[in-house]
Amino acid sequence: MDDLAARVSSAVRDVPDFPKPGILFKDITPVLQDPTLYADVVQWMAAGWGDVDMLVAMESRGFLFAPAMMQPLQAGLALARKQGKLPWDTTSVSYDLEYGQATLEMHTDAITPGQRVLVVDDLLATGGTAEATVRLVQQLGGEVVGCCFLIELSFLSGRDKLDVETRSLLEIG
Repeated sequence: MDDLAARVSSAVRDVPDFPKPGILFKDITPVLQDPTLYADVVQWMAAGWGDVDMLVAMESRGFLFAPAMMQPLQAGLALARKQGKLPWDTTSVSYDLEYGQATLEMHTDAITPGQRVLVVDDLLATGGTAEATVRLVQQLGGEVVGCCFLIELSFLSGRDKLDVETRSLLEIG
């Protein structure tokens, strides 16, 4: 894993002052441009979770990793999206942001009660969106086996909001 983390670290590009001044954005597009690195990342993200029935991809960059994990895990895929983006019956969870609130939604039939669910995204920062996604899965009756991220900004302590197993390939402190 240390070699893979080093390869990801070398590939991820820092973009200062994006999307606003003072933010150092972690651009993962170079990881996506390297098919071998991407495949290795997906393999790492899918490994060691045991039986998983469903993956929940968090909007929007979780959509880049979770579909590729379906085959190795033999799991289905559900989407956690921003309010108003899903076309069918939904259930929702609202959560606090630094300056306001946001709402996540999933289709009401996305998770069957008792299914073992792995939540997937590219980045764990403050943990608010991940925590809301976990609550949404639990609201639908799913058992969250864990949350998996490519990158974790550990200095923001987002992991502390998650009471499930949490893994990240690259930890930035």
